[in-house]
Order: sequence, then C-alpha cells, then structure tokens
Amino acid sequence: MDDINIDVLIIGAGPSGSVAAAYLFNQGISIKVIEKSKFPRFVIGESLIPRCMDHFDEVGLLDVIKQGDFEVKTGARFIKGDAVCEFDFKEKFTEGWNWTWQLPRADFDKLLTDELTRKGVNIAFENEVIDVIFNTDGSSKTTVISKDGEESSIYAKYIIDSSGYGRVLPRLLDLEKPSSLAKHASIFTHVNDSNRPEGKEGTLITFDIINTESWFWVIPFSNGVTSIGFVGPIDFIESFKGSTTERIREMLKLSKHYSERFEDVPLLFEPKEIKNYSKAVKQLYGKGYALTGNSAEFLDPVFSSGVTFATESALLASKLIVKELNNESVNWETEYSDYIKYGVSVFSTYVKEWYTGNLQTLFFHQPENKANKEQICAVLAGYVWDKSNPFVSKHDRLVKSLAYLIDMEKSNDSKST
Repeated sequence: MDDINIDVLIIGAGPSGSVAAAYLFNQGISIKVIEKSKFPRFVIGESLIPRCMDHFDEVGLLDVIKQGDFEVKTGARFIKGDAVCEFDFKEKFTEGWNWTWQLPRADFDKLLTDELTRKGVNIAFENEVIDVIFNTDGSSKTTVISKDGEESSIYAKYIIDSSGYGRVLPRLLDLEKPSSLAKHASIFTHVNDSNRPEGKEGTLITFDIINTESWFWVIPFSNGVTSIGFVGPIDFIESFKGSTTERIREMLKLSKHYSERFEDVPLLFEPKEIKNYSKAVKQLYGKGYALTGNSAEFLDPVFSSGVTFATESALLASKLIVKELNNESVNWETEYSDYIKYGVSVFSTYVKEWYTGNLQTLFFHQPENKANKEQICAVLAGYVWDKSNPFVSKHDRLVKSLAYLIDMEKSNDSKST
C-alpha cells in the first residue's frame, strides 16, 4: 500500500467505522478505512436497538441492510422464574423507530462494507495500525502494516478510531482507565436451533435471569441459528468446570425456560469466554482525533447498547469533523464529549441498577405501571438523550427510588398479613 494524504483516516470497519465512512464519503471528504481483520469475521453484539436505525437511514445504509433478510426485533422479553416482562418498542415514551434487527454480526458487518466498497470507499482489510504520531495542529502520520509485512504511511487531518475491542488509540496514547462497572464475564456460542418452536416464541430475543447478577441470553437469527450466552460475575462463570463446551452445557440446566430446547442441539463453534469486558477511557477526543463506539466506552451486553453507541458517536464525530473542515467552529467538549457521556451515563445507571436488582424490581412489579414501562422502554430503545423522559432526566435517582417504594410496599403488605 502506497503512502497517501487524506482528510480522515478511519480505524475499523465495523458498524461504527462504516457509519463514519458512509457519512464522510457522502460529504465528499477524502477518507480511508483500515481494518485489521478479513471480513466476514465473528464478533459478538448481535442484537440492535431502534435508535441506530436513525443512523443507518441518515447515511444511506438502511436499504441495503433490509436486503439482508435479518430477523426483525420488535422488543425484548425478560424472564425471572415464572415472572415475565415483555417490552414492545411500539409502546414507548419517545417517538422513533419501533423495530430493528437481531442478526449475525459477521454477515451484517460484511454487508455494510460490501456496500461501501461498491460505492467507492477505500477499505484496506488485513492491515494493522502500529503507530500514530500527531503534530501540534492535529494532523497525523499513521504507520500501517499489511498482512505481508509491508509498511506504509497515511497522512491525515483527522483520525476516527472505530477499532472496537482493538482500542487502537486508547492503547497507543495511554487513554485507558478502569470502568466503573462491576467486573463480569461471559461465555457464549451459536447453536443450530433445531428445536425452535413456531411463531413468536421461536424468534423472540429473551433475557432469562438465573440470579440477580447472572442471566442467559437467547437471540434467534432468521437463518435457523441462535446465539446463546451467559453473563455474570467472574466467580459465577468460573464455578463451572471443564471445557467451555462442558461448562455451557452444564449452565444450560439452570434455565427453566430453555434447558429442554437447547439440551442436545449442536454447538456451531467451541464456546468463547471473555472477562472484564466493560471498558472506559480518560477522554473521548483530542487534537485531531475522536474515539467512537467500543474503542471509547463499552458498558455491558444486557441492554444491547453497544452498536447504537458506536453508530451515534461515529455519526456525530463525522459531522463535527466536516464542520471543522469547512472552517466552522466546533466545541468538542460540549458538542461531542458531554453529549456522548450523557447517554453513556443514562445507560450506565440502568446497567448498574440491573445488577443491584432495583431495575428487575421495576420490570416484574405487578400490577405494572403503564407510564413507567413506556418511559423505560424508550430508554431500552436507545433514546437516552430525550430529557423530557423522566427515566432519562432523573435516571440517577428514579429507578432506585421507585424500587425502594415497591420494596416498602411489599414489606408493609407482608406485615399486614
């Protein structure tokens, strides 16, 4: 690969990088995308939420995704023993998309990059960023090495780091910091869902709660494959011994609802395990660069927020870069960092209160409060910047306060009987 001069270098070709590339390319900005992997490649994060539909639509990628024939997701179900709480995205507080998809990310990500390549976007697969040097004006020299060991340089005015778990700039610039979320682990695989029931039951994404801090996901795809996985504290996940196959087989017995369905189905690959997956950084931007998606913050898989934060941040960073290229003033602290951090803080509250059990108290309380449920549903759909929603504007205290009142009510009822 020859040395080149461009406006924007994008590191990573997943949903975040694809959205950034699509927007910038549509604006006539000179770009190049560097991707370490060869697509298709396996990656976890297979359930989307409606907010990201706005992003794909705005950058012109929605129509090609519709051609993928992926499983439509209209909500999500949470199960705890015999209790069931189901959210329907049509019944949410904030206006917006009422559906999205659950899909194999290998197919989805390749669909996006194939479309970008067809349009003329320059994507270099199997190339790795090994060094970045920033100048005082924010321009940079990035050293890239190909799979054949050939080095080249890319000179860019801006870098968008959409490298996901690769976290290229956080590593190179010492931007990593510990996450405020509890340390959890996950073990997961895909199965040939040969016992899948007909109708809605066979297609519904479900979170089956094993105990307050541990849960099991079921994400059916349209091709007959289903993604399954367990999440919980590291000591819980590691309490099951043997190979990852033996462990996940044993863990499946804990699911009252799904143990029979998945008891003997073939696993399509040896289950994978990840630990301490929650990530954070010291800052989301710097002179000449912006961090997007998982390269900046990753919370937890419980509410499927990963792709939405990736595309939200990628689109916003791209818009701000275009403004600066057009000699318009940009305040990256308020227009980018503060904005993204606010959405992250809202979702962080829901993740934390899920694992305390407070959010689960709200989910399964009967009789359900319709207004509260619609407002929570809007958060789960990704509309976490709508401050007219009290479950957004008061997220840091409302969930905890309502759970406390419900527990007090139960306690008083118990005493009166």
